Amino acid sequence: MTVKLTAAPRDRASGKPPIHVVSARASENRITSGQVKTEVKSNEITAVPELLNLLVIKGCIVTIDAMGCQKNIAEKITDKKADYVPALKGNQGDLSEDVELFFNDTLENNFRNISSDCYETIDGDCGRIEIRRYHTVSDIDWLSGKENWKNLNIIGMVESERHIGDKVSIEHRFYISGMENDAKRFRVAVRSCQGIENSVHQVLDIGFREDESRKRKGDSVFNFSVLRHITMNLLRKETSVKNGMRTERMRAGQDDDYQAKVLAAV
Repeated sequence: MTVKLTAAPRDRASGKPPIHVVSARASENRITSGQVKTEVKSNEITAVPELLNLLVIKGCIVTIDAMGCQKNIAEKITDKKADYVPALKGNQGDLSEDVELFFNDTLENNFRNISSDCYETIDGDCGRIEIRRYHTVSDIDWLSGKENWKNLNIIGMVESERHIGDKVSIEHRFYISGMENDAKRFRVAVRSCQGIENSVHQVLDIGFREDESRKRKGDSVFNFSVLRHITMNLLRKETSVKNGMRTERMRAGQDDDYQAKVLAAV
């Protein structure tokens, strides 16, 4: 399951800030399972626990971006019998810096004498080759502040090596997690979070023209956000027609028989 923040356009006429919506997506089933709105982006930290209270996540892996990398959120996820995999960035100060320094050092020493796991994938098309290496490490007793994070078992790194013609670029991303030391399982969690952009945001933009919506008044922004996600869930569960989301949505509005099929897919 992935928790993600999205924002509606600002209401310039009234000067109101954009509404931010925190959504939970069940990655395996490709459906949105819950949404909570907040008026201010920084309130995501309080909105995430509120959203988690609405969900049954026992046995799930909960991925979340760096803003949700908070001790109370990790504790909430653990208390609900799930594993957390938040991204690490500068908002965690010494924790983020220590993890990055550790991986830089262990890469140079090829993870010698370190209890680690690694999983590698290679993808390529149209002259582009991307190699991704997923590293997890469970020897983290040295990590300052580890005791403040409930059930913190591993730190993780994704190394993305991209080849385009003669050019090679390398990017590193860092994570903490309550998972076991299993790089292949870590890879599944991280990739599900990264897939949100194409599987949700791009679909809402192209299939529903969400970014072009002019709704601003009252609760209309949030209400229509919920309706779009419900519609997307239904259209994905009805699999007799294989077209783009926009085409399927328009057909459901014009074809009563197909609309009945979609509504029966609950």
